[in-house]
Amino acid sequence: MPTATPRDRLNFLYLNVGHFLDHLFTLIFATVAALALVKEWGLTYAELVPYATPGFVAFGLFSLPAGRLADTWSRHGMMVVFFLGIGLASIATGFAQTPLQIGIGLFLVGVLAAIYHPVGLAMVVDGAKGSGTGMAIAINGVWGNLGVGAAALITGWFIDNGGWRSAFIVPGLASVLIGLLYWRHVRHNITVSAARPKSATQTSNPATGLSAEARSALVRLTAVVFFTTAVSSLVFQSTTFALPKVFDERLAGIAGSATWIGWLAFIVFAVASLAQLVVGSLLDRLGPRLVFMGVAAIQVIFFAAMPGLKDWTAFAVALGFMLGAFGQIPINDYMIGRMAKSELRATIYGLRYIVSFTVLALALPLIAAIHSRWGFDTLFRVLSGAALVIFLAVLLLPRQVPEGGGSQAPAKA
Repeated sequence: MPTATPRDRLNFLYLNVGHFLDHLFTLIFATVAALALVKEWGLTYAELVPYATPGFVAFGLFSLPAGRLADTWSRHGMMVVFFLGIGLASIATGFAQTPLQIGIGLFLVGVLAAIYHPVGLAMVVDGAKGSGTGMAIAINGVWGNLGVGAAALITGWFIDNGGWRSAFIVPGLASVLIGLLYWRHVRHNITVSAARPKSATQTSNPATGLSAEARSALVRLTAVVFFTTAVSSLVFQSTTFALPKVFDERLAGIAGSATWIGWLAFIVFAVASLAQLVVGSLLDRLGPRLVFMGVAAIQVIFFAAMPGLKDWTAFAVALGFMLGAFGQIPINDYMIGRMAKSELRATIYGLRYIVSFTVLALALPLIAAIHSRWGFDTLFRVLSGAALVIFLAVLLLPRQVPEGGGSQAPAKA
């Protein structure tokens, strides 16, 4: 990502660290529930999972007000609130004594976690230089996915060496410290929004000034973006939340402790996250349609292959479907970044993430129900079908991506 000054590079680093922490905090409980609370609290995995649901509902529903506040108040200010707030919420969760208390703590984590995606991504796109938008989003996405992987790794280590509570408390303290450093870095920019709407002209319909053909393409693009956002969110949440439990059941021959399960999950997430760099480069060169079809096809194949597998074979196939699941993440964000006006970008990202994270929340009861009745093999078959639906929807994407400023991107296959 080309940047003009050292300050720009530092801004980008803070945004990347924020994405890492956002996904770390939202998935700590997934490993805690699978590897610690089932023993300490005497509840089954299916009984514990629903306590995470309110947090993921908040993760989605609060995205829109977070994005709107960022557009009308201050994006920098909202990021300060994010770092400090999610850290304090995680620390509080670490002191929970009952399932209800941990559910309340996770809800607060979800409310604060909702800030990052609409605000942080809008800032990443604003800081990108034209044709580098895809790569900037991809680099930022890699940091987020490393947070997904680190959640299993760090939490597994703390379970074995300090107890599950420290897995919430220590990262929370780190986030508060980072928030204070970030506030010192941006305190002079908080009083003015990074992209405040100035007139009715600026907030008008993004299709204004486009030809009839381009407006039709924009409508199709928007429909595909929000539909595939919903279905791909089901896939992403099911894989990232359930993977520690999947590995606990399927990798018994090669992983005998919470730390080892965490390491193997981290390896899968870390390697799979590199797919975003490839996807980001291809988006800038080929456009979203072909790239999206490719990553959807990968998921169809590898999810269908997973049932019945164990140990190293299961590990290899899990890496395959996670390459597809992570590879698709920057695609919708890229398309929104191209078609949304700068002064409304955080708000539109907020709408996108309401859809995304609401489905994430709904995925948790689905995981619990399928696991308790039929096991994970049925879940993998469902996810293969969902990936096929995404592939078919992507065929409807236009070959041109209308831009928010009224121009069009070059024709893409």
